[in-house]
Amino acid sequence: MTLLAPDWTSSSDAEPGAVARSGGAVDALLAAVDVRLRRQVRIAPDPAETIALDRHALSVVYVIDGTVHTRCGDKPMSLAEGDAMLTPGRAPISLKTDPGTRILVSTLTLAPGAAHVADALPDVALVRDFAHHEPAAAALAAQVGLDLTTLPVDPVALEAADRDGDAVICRMMANTVLASVIRAWAAHGCAPAGWPARTGDPFLEKVIAAIHAAPGRDWSVEGMASVGAMSRTVFAERFRAAFGTSPASYVTEVRIRAAQDRLALGCLVSEISRDLGYSSDEGFSRAFRRRTGQTPSAWREARTA
Repeated sequence: MTLLAPDWTSSSDAEPGAVARSGGAVDALLAAVDVRLRRQVRIAPDPAETIALDRHALSVVYVIDGTVHTRCGDKPMSLAEGDAMLTPGRAPISLKTDPGTRILVSTLTLAPGAAHVADALPDVALVRDFAHHEPAAAALAAQVGLDLTTLPVDPVALEAADRDGDAVICRMMANTVLASVIRAWAAHGCAPAGWPARTGDPFLEKVIAAIHAAPGRDWSVEGMASVGAMSRTVFAERFRAAFGTSPASYVTEVRIRAAQDRLALGCLVSEISRDLGYSSDEGFSRAFRRRTGQTPSAWREARTA
């Protein structure tokens, strides 16, 4: 799925009240944004090079100067100065640039409690004229990250510029830029009706929110049905109709995604296993391997490599 926010000159064509209808849900989603920085750099790529964005990670690209070319499925698209792009990493995305282009590339990992943010996003979201929609966040995006636009980089100067608290401040800035990109995408006629709700059923939405908030809870079908104020049978039928899978399978998927986030952050397998409600490390490893084809340790080693 690829969704495109229009440029500001056409934003008046959006249906009046579109944002207001889902404002509470959007507020809740933005409040949940919590990322860990994997890499955040400003670069001036060689036009002959192709830049592949990291798979299985959330990436934000902001065009400081110049033009970026990419593909959304089979459709070629270009980003101009002031545009932004967001992808949760489900699909392979690569970029090429024109001469003189400078871009910010933020590669992020969502904190375990924020995994549902990626679930609510399309494969690619483009925000035309982000600099107009969110001028403060755009100004921030043009300044954050390690500046690699001038090569070679002076390692002595980089070390001298390092200050206590940089990691914390950079993470806060990355959260701000990401939340602003999501807001601009949602606020200008791009998000589906009712977004970010996954279904049109408020009772199921309550269950889904509870699962994502506490994936390690002992989620029986009866317990989930109780959260949704439904009988076990009615809940199971409505859940499968809405999501195409069983409630138990959905819980496992949420747990494995949360485990991947924690593995990427360096958490211990035993700690992850305990926090996500598995009775043993072996049981967790089996469940992880069934979903990913790798053991947790092997998956982390491959990501690190």
